Amino acid sequence: MFVYSVRSKRVKNVVLAVAGVAAIIALLLLTRGTSLTAGSNAMRTTASTAQERQAFLEQFGWEISEDPIEVSEIIIPAEFDEVFTRYNEIQLAQNFDLTDFQGRRVKRWTYEVLNYPGYEGRSGVVQANLIIDRGVVIAGDILSLELGGFLHGFERPAAVVGE
Repeated sequence: MFVYSVRSKRVKNVVLAVAGVAAIIALLLLTRGTSLTAGSNAMRTTASTAQERQAFLEQFGWEISEDPIEVSEIIIPAEFDEVFTRYNEIQLAQNFDLTDFQGRRVKRWTYEVLNYPGYEGRSGVVQANLIIDRGVVIAGDILSLELGGFLHGFERPAAVVGE
């Protein structure tokens, strides 16, 4: 027969250590996605409400329509094809990564961009897409619906052709 005794002080220390680790993990999970850091600039990514979605795009200098053009559910493919791989490269450049969300159902909010340089006053030509999971922006883009248009990340372009 094997008998092992444990002092209550040792059990108490182990329980406290496990509780501490659990608290740190819980804190990290609760703050997941509230900001992404690029250098010393923090990007706010919360987007549960219309005001938060508008504020997200405003941090890049975009003015958008008050109401979304479209809200739809999409599924991030479990396996990326060439198109999705290229789209994810745009996301990686802006500190997002869709590979973490492969196979997940998310929402896409589409807004009209009102102040894209060179397109002011041209209704419905430039749009912003926010891809959101559980109230957090996980990806997105700015695009032109014109033939031969453009698609890029959230950053405003340094110069626009034709200006």
